Amino acid sequence: MSEGHPGSLLTLPAHGPPAVPPPERLCPAVLDLSALHGRTYPPGPRALRRPLELYLAQVGAQDERALRRAQELLDAEERARARAFRHDRDRDAYVVAHAALRSLLSIVLGIRAGALPLMREPCAGCGGPHGRPALRTAGVHFSLSHSGGLVLVALAPAPVGVDVEVLATAQAALDARSALHAAEAQELALLPAHERPAAFTRAWVRKEAYLKGLGTGLVRNPALDYVGTGTLPVAPSPEWTVRDVLVPAGYAAAVALRTP
Repeated sequence: MSEGHPGSLLTLPAHGPPAVPPPERLCPAVLDLSALHGRTYPPGPRALRRPLELYLAQVGAQDERALRRAQELLDAEERARARAFRHDRDRDAYVVAHAALRSLLSIVLGIRAGALPLMREPCAGCGGPHGRPALRTAGVHFSLSHSGGLVLVALAPAPVGVDVEVLATAQAALDARSALHAAEAQELALLPAHERPAAFTRAWVRKEAYLKGLGTGLVRNPALDYVGTGTLPVAPSPEWTVRDVLVPAGYAAAVALRTP
């Protein structure tokens, strides 16, 4: 798996990863949303870089001009949702996340960000028209996640899911033990108390990424699937690959990709 490169939208990673990242973790390309200015009409479609393109945006790294430009890329529903946030940090994270996704899809498809053929799939729980977002056109799958000050976007030619989370507190990890597979709960219980929040969060982002990729989200019980709490993820199914993603300290992230 490798990260993509949409031209001027990229900068070198601002969070300073090691020169050679651990081989078990993927290193995303970092988006510079200030480069969105003037990119309303992309030059044309381009093929996805197989098997995966993975991007990171840091909300706090975007200046006011970039945030204003990002808001212009949202549709009416997204702008209304952005206005509904009570806190600026939450609104900015939402705006950066959805603008980053629209910009990347615009470049890949060669379509204006405001004219992307986006749709909602049927809900996995009730069948209603409010399931995960998708494209009406075939060949490009995507997933979006944001937490705290980070945004992750994954693009792939096959179903994909991505999740990023702020590290859980010790109490949150304790309260959410029922969401773990029985073997994962046992692994967590054997760890020293100070290691449990990071181990729990590793398992949680792997599960979220996988369930997003499946299209079920948390409609499917996350305790059903074993992904492991250790430093290396375990694929919950032979048809899926799960990898951890290199993100700044204080966060955990993972991506799940359906493989042939």
